[in-house]
Amino acid sequence: MDDSSTGSRTTDTTTRRRMRSGGVALGGMGLLAAALVACGSSGEPDKRCADRATLEKLNTKECKSGGRGSYYYGGSVASNNRLSGGSFDKSAVTRGGIGGSHKSSSGG
Repeated sequence: MDDSSTGSRTTDTTTRRRMRSGGVALGGMGLLAAALVACGSSGEPDKRCADRATLEKLNTKECKSGGRGSYYYGGSVASNNRLSGGSFDKSAVTRGGIGGSHKSSSGG
């Protein structure tokens, strides 16, 4: 009689372990999906800190209280650490959601 009860316990433990790992995988997929939706649907264009005169990309702290930078919206960073294809005017740049297109205007 003891053998049958031990066998039953082993099966229950194995089932619980499988369910826990499955729950972790499903939970992780849910978090990933939520993160993708949050990032893609913000409606906000990318912003980077830049020097208005040279369009050099700066550290974000340069755009906060008294720094020499301003936020540059959209565009991209070239290999020479200069920004292009965006604008200092946030309203001139729009951003699509997941799979959406990026539209930008180079202006100042």
